[in-house]
Amino acid sequence: MNRSTLAPIIDHTVLGPTTIPDDVDRVVSEAVEAGMNVCLPPCYVESVAADAPDDLTVATVIGFPHGHDAPEIKREAGSTAWKAGADELDVVLNVGRLKAGEDDAVADELAAVVASVPIPVKVIIETALLTDEEKHRACEAAVDADADMVKTSTGFADGDPSGATVADVELMADYLPVKASGGIGDYETAMAMIEAGAERIGTSHGPAILAGAPE
Repeated sequence: MNRSTLAPIIDHTVLGPTTIPDDVDRVVSEAVEAGMNVCLPPCYVESVAADAPDDLTVATVIGFPHGHDAPEIKREAGSTAWKAGADELDVVLNVGRLKAGEDDAVADELAAVVASVPIPVKVIIETALLTDEEKHRACEAAVDADADMVKTSTGFADGDPSGATVADVELMADYLPVKASGGIGDYETAMAMIEAGAERIGTSHGPAILAGAPE
């Protein structure tokens, strides 16, 4: 996959707890130059969307990074982000509810977010914290909620491995399109995820990945 084909499926990301406006400006500039998307904290969406080119896809996160916000807070946060100019939402599934066997509550919460906005919703299932059986149930909840994609990781969870794996992408791709995210720092790793079925790559190393791709 060459650079021009790969760039539009990369969500160039800056979500760390110390993210400042200069970090956001850098990521947006790199994304615009290369033809990537961006994934940013909600507090920066409005300013970026107001100034960015129309063809820049701006994603943001909801319930990040642990997914423990009350359902109505997630729903309101999603609606607020969309009104601020977000083009896509990456929503963290409530892992604790899933582990407690409350799958209907998990799906209902996600469905409420999906119903509140007219833009694509990706569900972050945080694979590092789940067994394979729980990963299947998480994906089923995302399907039941009518989500558009499932995403492997926030990149901030403890676990081994803490990010995307080929095996997890293959498992998740049986349910919905997959965004592989977490620990993807070079072209070879990105391509391994794509070959496993990923249709989007989330990474803070977008320019480095593209630098390794053939022209």
